[in-house]
Amino acid sequence: KVSQLKYIISNIVLTKEDGSTYTYPKNESYFIIDEATGLVPELENIPSGNYTKIKFGIGVDKAQWELGTTGQGDLLTKAEAAEMISSWTTGYKLVNFEGTFTSATVTTDTSFKIHNRQTGSDYNYTEVTLNLPSKAMVRTDITPEIHIVADVSKIIDGTNKIKLSEGNIIVEGTKLPLITANLNEMFTVDHVHND
Repeated sequence: KVSQLKYIISNIVLTKEDGSTYTYPKNESYFIIDEATGLVPELENIPSGNYTKIKFGIGVDKAQWELGTTGQGDLLTKAEAAEMISSWTTGYKLVNFEGTFTSATVTTDTSFKIHNRQTGSDYNYTEVTLNLPSKAMVRTDITPEIHIVADVSKIIDGTNKIKLSEGNIIVEGTKLPLITANLNEMFTVDHVHND
């Protein structure tokens, strides 16, 4: 049972059908997604064209974090308000996933917490590239919507199988890079609206 799922989307790059790319302005490209409220990121001033791919980061890239607290603009304030940062030393929570679980060996509801963040030498930021099933046609009179689906189960049940019964608090250690790899499988594009 999931009680909280938040993650940060960043560094958005759109690819046109001719292979050229448009990189969304970095200082405007950080969106804290809270699945409880369903925030839908809106990108503005995208150049006209037919787009066939979208790439984005999950989390805040290390280069941004290395700018220090004074280089974060309002991102740090928003992350603190959304509980997407524990301390500056550990950096942003790239994913904040919490709830309860049961298993064959854990028969009563037991809480779990997964905070994917920097741990040791692993920064755990990753990027995802998704092909669009149809072109997103940006025009002065057309603002497309790309419907991206997040399969929450992939966080712990992707290529890497994470058993909560073997450790229900995952905020550091060797499992976080495995969870980061699973995040690459979490997102798919369901459809594109061009109206």
